[in-house]
Amino acid sequence: MTLEDLRVFVAVCRAESLSAVARELGCTQSAVSQHVKRLEREAGVSLLERRPRGVVPTHAGRVLCDAASDSIAGLDLALRRLGDLVNGDSGSVRVTTGGTTVRHFMSEAVVSFRRRYPKVSLEFRTETSSRGCFDALTAGDLDLAWVTIGGPVRGIEQRPVVALPWVLAVRADDPLADRPCVHPAEFGDISLIRLPRNSSSGARLDAAFAELGVLTSSDTSVADWDTALLLAELGLGHAVVPVLPGWEVPGDGPLRLVPVPDLPPLPVGWAVRRWDALTPLARVFADTVARGCAEKAAGTRPE
Repeated sequence: MTLEDLRVFVAVCRAESLSAVARELGCTQSAVSQHVKRLEREAGVSLLERRPRGVVPTHAGRVLCDAASDSIAGLDLALRRLGDLVNGDSGSVRVTTGGTTVRHFMSEAVVSFRRRYPKVSLEFRTETSSRGCFDALTAGDLDLAWVTIGGPVRGIEQRPVVALPWVLAVRADDPLADRPCVHPAEFGDISLIRLPRNSSSGARLDAAFAELGVLTSSDTSVADWDTALLLAELGLGHAVVPVLPGWEVPGDGPLRLVPVPDLPPLPVGWAVRRWDALTPLARVFADTVARGCAEKAAGTRPE
């Protein structure tokens, strides 16, 4: 049993496909299968169940995958920390988050951090959901994930940074544009541009509507908040979105952002495997982003 055997096995369990892992590693499916077979011989049990469209771990496979994932993540983190000790201020910080998050939450922090640590490599990996960010974290090659804060996730620690109130985005000539606020009960008469079904923010919004007994209709869906705002501005519907740091409410120009106070704010922030094991550089970057968000929320501009 080798470390590479375990890495490949964990990758197969996550992808539920031998061929997908082979493509990712640039090797043959047979080579991937040999790693798994070697583990099965040493464990004395079957670790994967073959199915018509891939594989899934058996009960024994899940036990090994969970243990291996934690161990590999810890080892990779230790190696990263050793590298930082050797390289001083020329290490790296690796972040996973949504496609527009860096611009809305981290742009000033990135500039500030770069000025302080010009030799540090900042790496960003885009995921389409908080679940994808959690999976990327547990894979062991990332430091931080910026996510919608939700319920407990095994092997992940979450830390809220800012709570975002919700607004209804409408065109300036819309009858609701000049209202001081709007209530979810009024959404039954309008068509909403819905957020992605697989996103945590979209799920939180749907849950809030359900708790309030509000039935909404939608004939348009988008992949991110920026697109929702653009379509609302074009008059293709109304969008309920969280107020991102630096936005003005109610706003000016062709778009208006009308507060929806009945909806609970959306908490967003950092997720990591373990805060006490975070590299010093990653901790500084996380704190820099959190400080910038707090200053924006208070109406001030970060240095």
